[in-house]
Amino acid sequence: MNIVITGANRGIGLELVRQYLARGDSIHAGVRTPERAGELAALAESSRGRLRITACDVALETSVRALAASVSEPVELLINNAGVRSRERADGVEELDLADATRTFEVNALGPLRVTGALLPLLRRSRGAKIANISSGLGSIDNTSGGAYGYRMSKAALNMASRSLAQDLRDEGIVTVVLSPGWVRTDMGGSDAPTPVTESAAGLIGVIDRLTPRDSGGFFDFRGERIPW
Repeated sequence: MNIVITGANRGIGLELVRQYLARGDSIHAGVRTPERAGELAALAESSRGRLRITACDVALETSVRALAASVSEPVELLINNAGVRSRERADGVEELDLADATRTFEVNALGPLRVTGALLPLLRRSRGAKIANISSGLGSIDNTSGGAYGYRMSKAALNMASRSLAQDLRDEGIVTVVLSPGWVRTDMGGSDAPTPVTESAAGLIGVIDRLTPRDSGGFFDFRGERIPW
């Protein structure tokens, strides 16, 4: 399978690359700063050409277009994984950093749309292509804890974008879903997170493998359970 993964230099993205390579897939990895992606580069060296790394800042149109131009084969799976956690130091609305919230929205909500739009011609060349947008349970409107305004709002916007994509691309046979990796033990999730990154990535891969057109527009966790919008 030919796969494009953004945000592939660390955490969940890196582990997805590792596990897809282990089963024989080919991957185009988009990372903002390839020179800092040492572990990814090591995987590329041993991949026998099945892993190619391209600089890609999903907040920049020119960078996203460069990623798309580096891919010549039909894309069977696009995983929009690149994302940032807002740098909020307090949960109260009085302390909300609107500039940071705007940056978070630019990356987490608009970034996947940029990448999807740029790669859509290649997705259309693949029969039964899939788009998996990595979101978060914090993006669910079923919010009982508050706070995290910038991050929550950006992921809720991504969820809505995914629903629209599912409707717009349904007749072309392209499946679009939102996936939550859970609270994962990564740099972003922190050391207190209960889920190992290997478990989360393996779960996400399993969910993606099982997707059918009937699932398009759905919001699932890494175990395959539906999440309330």
